[in-house]
Amino acid sequence: MNRILLLCVLLAGCIYETSAQYAEHVLPGATQTARYLPLLKNKRVAMMVNQTATIDNTHLVDSLLKLNIKIQKIFSPEHGFRGNAGHGEKVANSVDSATGIPIVSLYGQHRKATAADLEDVDILLFDIQDVGTRFFTYISSLQELMESAAENKKTLVILDRPNPNGDYVDGPILDTTYRSFIGMQPIPVVHGMTVGEYARMLNGEHMLRKGVHCDIKVIPCENYDHKTFYRVPIKPSPNLPNMAAINLYASLCFFEGTALSLGRGTDKPFQVYGSPAFPKKGYSFTPRASATNPTPVLKDQLCYGFDLSDAPEATPHAGRKIELKWLLNAYRMFPDKSKFFIPFFSKLAGNTILQQQIVKGMSEAEIRKSWEPGLAKFKIIRAKYLLY
Repeated sequence: MNRILLLCVLLAGCIYETSAQYAEHVLPGATQTARYLPLLKNKRVAMMVNQTATIDNTHLVDSLLKLNIKIQKIFSPEHGFRGNAGHGEKVANSVDSATGIPIVSLYGQHRKATAADLEDVDILLFDIQDVGTRFFTYISSLQELMESAAENKKTLVILDRPNPNGDYVDGPILDTTYRSFIGMQPIPVVHGMTVGEYARMLNGEHMLRKGVHCDIKVIPCENYDHKTFYRVPIKPSPNLPNMAAINLYASLCFFEGTALSLGRGTDKPFQVYGSPAFPKKGYSFTPRASATNPTPVLKDQLCYGFDLSDAPEATPHAGRKIELKWLLNAYRMFPDKSKFFIPFFSKLAGNTILQQQIVKGMSEAEIRKSWEPGLAKFKIIRAKYLLY
């Protein structure tokens, strides 16, 4: 592994402790080299990867270079090639100093690879660890790469990785009126698919722009199924530093659409929530500016609230679901309810209905019941494309 990439992994602090709760010996698609090297031999390859694209402890770029694969360029998603850019931070094009390979940011001047980006490329490869939620932008980057590949008649090889939240499907279905980069398709918040399965669905349900069809080759995982609790070996983004945050992410990300902090700018992002307006007792924290959180919500303000990092829901368990109790509790506690929600909430929820239900005082059971018809229809669609 080259020194720059090794340093990035070490700085990320992203190797999680072992736990008996998680299945071991799962082999991501990247490890199945015999299945995809023949597709890459003697081709000019463009890779969409970040810090999570590894074979064991070696970055995929280094592995392929040692196998004499011609890597023409690297495309990088949100958070950049090294995974250290902040939430929503635009990333410039660059060159990897260790290998001299150009890095084209697809979260900078443009999000979608252009014809010019692909004119010197024969084949594309995607290998990024996702966390299985609609608003985590890597599946949006995957969709736009598929569209670029289809429009420019390129094959896309997808090296599949397990979904750490792949054991359940939950949440409201997105109303396409609220389509955005954090929600491009009418799917629930937790879709229960790997990126390879999701790509198959995008093709099969004609979800790509203008109904184009991408020639994809999915290299599946080994020793994995949707009952597997998978421990992600490298943190997928700066604010998902551990498995507690990854497990809580689908439930706590709704707080991004409120006046509250969910811990950005602390050592427990997506594991706590609070506000200076809450009763001044119990757990407290103060969001601070950092390289990956330069302007966190409620920066430098003492917040009172709740630490969920050791909550039962922070670990995998049978019957997992999105937990609405924290959002409902926060709304009840917030003094000025007219200022609790911000417009971004509708993008996260994928509709205006959830906010209306909370304001009306509906219970979690009543809200969840309203999701059931959409979830039932989605599960039928999803089942057609599952690989595991």
